[in-house]
Amino acid sequence: MKKGLKKKLVISLLITCTAIISCQEQAKDKEPQSDIKLGATIGELSEVFIPEPIEVEGYGLMGGLRGTGSSQCPPQIRRYLQQYILKNLPGKTNISELIDSADTAVVYVCGKIPPIAAKGENFDLKVTALPGTETTSLEGGILWGADLRTKSRFAGTSKVLAKAEGPIYIDEIDSNQKDKSAINPADKRSGFILAGGKVLDDYQVILLIRQKDYKLTSRIRDRINERFGYGTAKATMPGQINLSIPTKYKERKQKFISLVRATYLTEDISSTNQRVEQLLKLLETSKDKDSIEISIEATGNISADKVASVLSSADSEVRFRAARYLLNVGDDRGLEILRETAFDITSPFRKAAIEAIGTAARRNDAASILQSLMRDDDFEIRLAAFEQLSRLDDVSITRKLISRNFYLEETAGTDYKNIYVSRNDRPYIILIGGPMYCVDGSFIQSEDGNITINALPGADKVSLTRKVAGLPPITIESSHKLSDIIESLCEEATVPKDSYRKAGLNIPYSDMAELLKQMCEKGAVPAEFRAGKLVQID
Repeated sequence: MKKGLKKKLVISLLITCTAIISCQEQAKDKEPQSDIKLGATIGELSEVFIPEPIEVEGYGLMGGLRGTGSSQCPPQIRRYLQQYILKNLPGKTNISELIDSADTAVVYVCGKIPPIAAKGENFDLKVTALPGTETTSLEGGILWGADLRTKSRFAGTSKVLAKAEGPIYIDEIDSNQKDKSAINPADKRSGFILAGGKVLDDYQVILLIRQKDYKLTSRIRDRINERFGYGTAKATMPGQINLSIPTKYKERKQKFISLVRATYLTEDISSTNQRVEQLLKLLETSKDKDSIEISIEATGNISADKVASVLSSADSEVRFRAARYLLNVGDDRGLEILRETAFDITSPFRKAAIEAIGTAARRNDAASILQSLMRDDDFEIRLAAFEQLSRLDDVSITRKLISRNFYLEETAGTDYKNIYVSRNDRPYIILIGGPMYCVDGSFIQSEDGNITINALPGADKVSLTRKVAGLPPITIESSHKLSDIIESLCEEATVPKDSYRKAGLNIPYSDMAELLKQMCEKGAVPAEFRAGKLVQID
């Protein structure tokens, strides 16, 4: 190659490289964080290990089946249950006779322990009669107890991760539609136990520091405790920190993890303010506004004044997210924006605003806003407001535990009347717009004809009847008030004399849900019936 040509190629290559470097420098200048010296976030310095859901299983004995169970049981499971009953159900003396009874059935129990579960936390279960047995129905059954262990590793010697017990829920709401061909009938050999599982241990989030250095581990621990409260982080060894979920985030665990990841190890007011200014600009343009809001909230209340400056933004979503951040860090300046958002029928953030108000606003402020939302035209908004008021134990809501199995909650002062029953997590019935009354002349009967609600015209009381196989029908009376009818139908048949509870017909929660649906559809109660999403367990 000639020297002149070679020289030209070298010069050309240098010019190209200089241009590339110049373009790279210009691109860096456009990056929002390039001129801010905050160091690293905790997420950049560590790996965050979050406990996954754990599939668990076990076997138990279900009682109260009134002749629909069976004595059939594989020998190894029978031996296991005999030991379990002997240890956990000391009142049950003749164990073989108990298992062999047609009023009991051996069932398979399964479920999932939630991620980052806390000791005592409840979760839903599925129960199924063992295949090949003559059990015809688990309807009305009660699981007396079961130990749950890791799925596919069930053995009497493996660690028990959760306990299980409670009444079965067999859904009749979807199966009793007018168009029977559109819905599969309820499978009486399987069902759910809503919130029937109880976790036995805490499952903590673990931070593994990339550099196993004691000083760095201590700095990260101290920074987390400074930001989220003493005791949140505990260093167990150099390079490892265990995180406990603060009470404030018990129902928002994933958000807490995201905030920890986005928290900077060092906090410089000037640099933080610069970063927040850039984040607020990104909040208007970025599609991933959730991560931007998390990054801002991770700085804590140090950024409150900067964020408050965009409360007058022309962008409603920016206003909403700024207001939510402020309330979450204890600043009331965003409350009015959140109130406006909750009442704005065109806003897609109404429910999110209600949740923010219920979880972060001062109790009196939250109660005032939420009670007003109970008169909203949208049922979903009324339900969201009710759930937050219930969580706050607001005086506008009355709550009563029925038959030690489910809660009956009621509120008055609304223009709408709704009956809502849950079908996952904790079982409860909500009466919105009460008190509600059964209309004179109403006659309601369960699908199988075993339960009757009869409000004769002009009668002072409502007649409630339950038929039980092998026994004469049982009839009791109730007032026309719906809450009294529910209590009379579902309360236990016998209660201690010194108990505040009154004796009832002891009908299952699932039957009560189906009866309430009928009462609304047939006009026995002038209210709209709604049911929550049915639990799904594979």
